[in-house]
Amino acid sequence: MTAPVRTRSSADLIRAEEPVLAHNYHPLPVVVARGEGSWVEDVEGRRYLDMLAGYSALNFGHRHPALIAAAHEQLDLLTLTSRAFHNDRLAEFAERLAELTGLDMVLPMNTGAEAVESGIKVARKWAYEVKGVPADQATIVVAAENFHGRTTTIVSFSTDETARQGFGPFTPGFRIVPYNDLAALEAAVDETTAAVLIEPIQGEAGVVIPDEGYLTGVRELTRREGCLFIADEIQSGLGRTGRTLAVEHEGVVPDVLLLGKALGGGIVPVSAVVARRDVLGVLRPGEHGSTFGGNPLAAAVGTAVVELLETGEFQRRATELGAVLRDGLTELVGKGVVGFRARGLWAGVDVDPAVGTGREVGERLLREGILVKDTHGSTIRLAPPLTITETELASALGALERVVGRG
Repeated sequence: MTAPVRTRSSADLIRAEEPVLAHNYHPLPVVVARGEGSWVEDVEGRRYLDMLAGYSALNFGHRHPALIAAAHEQLDLLTLTSRAFHNDRLAEFAERLAELTGLDMVLPMNTGAEAVESGIKVARKWAYEVKGVPADQATIVVAAENFHGRTTTIVSFSTDETARQGFGPFTPGFRIVPYNDLAALEAAVDETTAAVLIEPIQGEAGVVIPDEGYLTGVRELTRREGCLFIADEIQSGLGRTGRTLAVEHEGVVPDVLLLGKALGGGIVPVSAVVARRDVLGVLRPGEHGSTFGGNPLAAAVGTAVVELLETGEFQRRATELGAVLRDGLTELVGKGVVGFRARGLWAGVDVDPAVGTGREVGERLLREGILVKDTHGSTIRLAPPLTITETELASALGALERVVGRG
């Protein structure tokens, strides 16, 4: 992998961003110019092992050949029609995605936050037209410490004050209960409840995995109480945990599934609401839309992503290499790591606060040629591309051992 020629250094480019770019992120001090597989290069040609994979958007690595080929082919044909017209790629994408997930209908959107917003609208519409909830009284039950995006509606039911402060007034209609607490969930559900919206694994919170039986309990409760189970699999889905969907670890099928990130293969933003026919069937022309949702380029890339997942290869890799990841992290407990949570190739690692904050650990790993991202406090997350090799994974674990071991 040869770095492209750049006339400005990393330091110059970082300084150039300061006056012109909104400060809504605090990135690590690296300027990436090229990527391939599990690796990226900065503008000076230094190589880094990517252990974040775009928060799971790059499940198949940087520039996966099959995905790049699909994009190139479609770029030469047609990129956008809007949904004012049909395009020749959308039907196949919707059919294969529905089959992959075991559901019936697909609402294509662009970003993960759009999928969540769309799922909320659909759940409310379903509550009024199918369940019979009185107008404007529908409620949705969510979990504390959730992360579903940062739009105004979504931060209305966030418990992260950084995401909320200064952005009110907030959208009503949400009830927040502790995650992984079925009793609290049951107490919050009543005749006005349109849906329960949860992440099967809470990613931004630090890869928090619920107790065995929690997802099954959510499914049974929502079915008994006559409300929808919406599973946000935008980060946890599409091979990350060793299954196509994280809910599959308990054999659960939700009523509504929210997908994004990896669905676009790290090439274009692609998201979707996938649901039962009687749920998505409540939408009529003019009630919801997106100019770019379901565009031919997105559909072509999304179809190629589904094809990769249909083989089962990436789910198997996440399972097999996930065992290597867990074993490696287990060896670090008591040696600068105080605990971790892992499923497949996804882990939240709690570093001893005496070693440093998650940000500080990330900066030290950057100097070791490893890219990670902190979540909160002294926790970092590991989510490498599913194409990573065992040797590369061992290298990352070795770097982590060096970093946390020396403080």
